[in-house]
Amino acid sequence: MLLTSTFLHRTTIAVAAASLSFSALALDPFTVKDIRVEGLQRVEAGTVFASIPVRVGDTYSDDKASSSIRSLFALGLFKDVRIDVKDGVLIVVVEERPTVAEVDFSGTKEFDKDVLKKALRDIGLADGRPYDKALVDRAEQELKRQYINRSMYATEVVTTVTPLERNRVNLSFAVTEGDAAKINEIHIVGNSTFSESTLLGLFDQDTGGWLSWYTKSNRYSRPKLNADIETLRSYYLTRGFLEFKVDSTQVAISPDKQGISITINVTEGERFVVSKIKLSGNYLDKDAEFQSLIAIKAGEAYNADQVAQTTKAFTDYYGNFGFAFAHAEARTDIDRATNRVEITLVGEPSRRVYVRRINVAGNDRTRDEVIRREFRQLEAAWYDGEKIRQSRNRVDRLGYFKEVTMDTQEVPGAPDQVDLTVSVAEKPTGSLSLGAGFSSGDGLGITFGFRQDNAFGSGSSLGVEVNTSAYNRTLVFSTTNPYVTEDGVSRSIDLYQRTSRPYSDVNSYSVQTTGGSIRYGVPFTDTDTVFIGAGIDRTEIVNGTYMPDVYLDFINQFGSVTNALPLTVGWARDTRDSALVPSTGRVMRLNGEWSVGGELRYMRGTAQLQQFYPISKKTTAAFNTEVSMGAGTDGLAYPVFKNYYSGGLGSVRGFEQGSLTTESQRNFGLTATGGAKKITFNAEVLSPLPGGGNDRTLRWYGFFDAGSIYDANESIDFSSMRTSAGVGISWVSPVGPLRLAFAKPISKFDGDKIQQLQFQIGTSF
Repeated sequence: MLLTSTFLHRTTIAVAAASLSFSALALDPFTVKDIRVEGLQRVEAGTVFASIPVRVGDTYSDDKASSSIRSLFALGLFKDVRIDVKDGVLIVVVEERPTVAEVDFSGTKEFDKDVLKKALRDIGLADGRPYDKALVDRAEQELKRQYINRSMYATEVVTTVTPLERNRVNLSFAVTEGDAAKINEIHIVGNSTFSESTLLGLFDQDTGGWLSWYTKSNRYSRPKLNADIETLRSYYLTRGFLEFKVDSTQVAISPDKQGISITINVTEGERFVVSKIKLSGNYLDKDAEFQSLIAIKAGEAYNADQVAQTTKAFTDYYGNFGFAFAHAEARTDIDRATNRVEITLVGEPSRRVYVRRINVAGNDRTRDEVIRREFRQLEAAWYDGEKIRQSRNRVDRLGYFKEVTMDTQEVPGAPDQVDLTVSVAEKPTGSLSLGAGFSSGDGLGITFGFRQDNAFGSGSSLGVEVNTSAYNRTLVFSTTNPYVTEDGVSRSIDLYQRTSRPYSDVNSYSVQTTGGSIRYGVPFTDTDTVFIGAGIDRTEIVNGTYMPDVYLDFINQFGSVTNALPLTVGWARDTRDSALVPSTGRVMRLNGEWSVGGELRYMRGTAQLQQFYPISKKTTAAFNTEVSMGAGTDGLAYPVFKNYYSGGLGSVRGFEQGSLTTESQRNFGLTATGGAKKITFNAEVLSPLPGGGNDRTLRWYGFFDAGSIYDANESIDFSSMRTSAGVGISWVSPVGPLRLAFAKPISKFDGDKIQQLQFQIGTSF
């Protein structure tokens, strides 16, 4: 169709030019008195006048006539062009192409229509553009290509052109999608050292499982297959197979276009051991420092990851001294007789440069200053690779962007200068937290919270937490400015009003707390921050039925209304590789509170450690330990409403939220009112769901929890800890991490309240 259209187009031009030439030969050249245009409907006359090389007063000739016709056809706006001559007047007669009034789609379930419209717009077909049959044919092929990228090879596209008044047309693309082609089999041929099942387990693509409807891992994708092949190559190269290669890859599709077979042919080669490592080149008289960066180990199997890690460490270290274009490579000398390889590390610093300018790109919403204030590399300073990496990591750690990249460009004509461009891809920064639990006695309880980080692109955060249950009513407003000072000191302000009613009876006692706090965070390193702050609390114990004796004793000593002026101090370190799905790193927190004013005098503190270990590419082990303690000072009792609670989400799953009791509460049959001491331990093993491939956004986990609370005068007794175990599902949903857990208590006491099914959104443990 495209060839036919092109042929007709060229034939029309040739015939028109020949006609004009014949007419021109019958006339002597003359001076143009006037130029008129006929047949225009939407195209402006000025467009025609600007395109033809003839003006009033010019001499008319064959060459100018031919050029005029060619120029007008080249605009792509006209189906036909003719030039008449009458009494020295040129009359340009045109027939416009129809204009596309609307592009519509039917039968498209796999794609949003806006996505398809953008794809057609990129090839030149959109509302308001001239209609061109050749372009419509290209559009059909582009639509099929979009579906082929999603393994829908049987997709058919039929185009309907509907003429409208005023020389317009509607284009409708009727799409018959069909089913996506599924991978029926994947085979690896030529492997002997590792089994096929082991190698296929490395792939993100597979033959499918019960979760393939979510992961779509059995849909063929050439980019994904290439990525899997690179994973396969890396697997061999990190285990000594220096000469491993993929010989060929065959992808066959069934006649009905519904099944795909993949065969990968490989040659493993021999396994090589590193015999010796040498340095060669210019190492700035710092050979010892570079030697310490070598990750390759002599006597062990050749490992491509260690080689890449070493060369990267070399170039990064060169960069710390301003050598932005340093080069490091590993050259191998293979002895096939002994299967040993000698590695020579060649380094060349090249030239030293400084940073002329730092540019920021991709931040449509976030202000430039929010990104720039995280930079440790400064303009007009020597290029420093370590500071650039710190800058990139600090911007990434803000959590406002899906991707952060740092590019270096040479400055033309200035070999000692470079420009840096930090490119970011923004993401939604609002987060929703939701917690719920169900029990036969109390039914469903829900808490809700919303937090908007990077509010209005300022880098500040705003948050609200609401709990409207019958037992606990909470309203909290919070805001954080991460840069109160240019040095990165943060300030957080919280205002809160909390009401706790342990029983559903409206006449039961309740505890109402109103207050606020301000806290400053002072960064000492990129991963360490110290917090200091102060607050004010007003607490009222409202008398009512079912009031425990500990509350009556407190009222007798302090009264029903008390005030406190707590000072706070804390420290936090976070080295996780990801905040949502961490596989390595740790989080450490220390927080202390000391009331120095009001009727209450007390101290309380919490220490927490979370550690993540990668067991394999798919599996992660996670551990959480938390210890909290509180005590009264100045000879006064510890406030009962400052007690710690345990049980349920975030502590010991399988028990109702905050329902665990201390030893004295159990001995005397008292209600759970918390304790002055709390210990919690959690252990989890997380892995993608069976049939889910390597997708880390949807995982199952098994867990073991242990924890207990103690009164102020009780010693910590680990034998009294409640324990539970269970399984759950973790899903990184659009509103935050969602976790569903089914827990079975292992160690428990009579009277404990059990709650086996629980879920939460927004937290890890």
